[in-house]
Amino acid sequence: MPPRSSSESGNGEGHAFAEERHVRILQLLNERGRVRNTELARLLGVTEPTVRKDVSDLARQHLLRRTHGGIIAARPSFEPGLPERMSTNSAAKSRIARACIAMINNGDAVFLDAGSTVLGIAELLTHNGGLEPRPKNVNVLTNALPVAQTVAGEADVRHTVLGGTFRPTGACFVGPLTVSDLAQFTVNIAFIGVTGLTDQGFTVADLAEAQVKKAVIERARRAIVVMDHSKLGASDFAKVCDLGDVTAIATDESTDYLDELCQHAGVEVIVAG
Repeated sequence: MPPRSSSESGNGEGHAFAEERHVRILQLLNERGRVRNTELARLLGVTEPTVRKDVSDLARQHLLRRTHGGIIAARPSFEPGLPERMSTNSAAKSRIARACIAMINNGDAVFLDAGSTVLGIAELLTHNGGLEPRPKNVNVLTNALPVAQTVAGEADVRHTVLGGTFRPTGACFVGPLTVSDLAQFTVNIAFIGVTGLTDQGFTVADLAEAQVKKAVIERARRAIVVMDHSKLGASDFAKVCDLGDVTAIATDESTDYLDELCQHAGVEVIVAG
């Protein structure tokens, strides 16, 4: 009788399926940002020793990082500038911006913060955005210099720029003065950019930006986080707020994991078509 292949022997966890498991582990990690070994074993239908071996293989390739009892995503530690962010996932960000414009009514007071996707919303408020009809008599509040420069020439878009300490990487104003200025305003809807979302909440690269975003979310009647699918599972340096603190997430793609998180938190998921 010929010898059995590794996929037919033992408990069915042989080498023949290792590559499939590795792909699935990375998919789960990309969605969630962190996963425990016990959960991986349950989801993959294998034993924990098999999971630990798979994790070791992937860690040697620098595709993930091991923690006590689990794994976390391996993410770049640098913060790209606005021009680089504008060119990343640009088609997805354009769709999200169009979905967000549909939420703005004539005469609304709108906060637009720093971020490449949010800047796309500002562009659609102008004649150059090429969108008709578009909201009219909108009052834009922002801490982002590119947003102010984009809408400055539009007669039917009023704009107010919050002062503070200028942060060149984000091209925005941050700090105690910015947060203090926010206390004078209330907006109908705020569009907030982030660089990561896990079950621990929203995060960004800079603490001062995180503080401004949190203050805006607390003062807005509706707070919409705009993020393309690559932000799901990412965890950056500074926490902005919990998932349940916002009204909705506008994204280009949803997953079962995102739907589950948002349903539990009572947050609407808006998928841009």
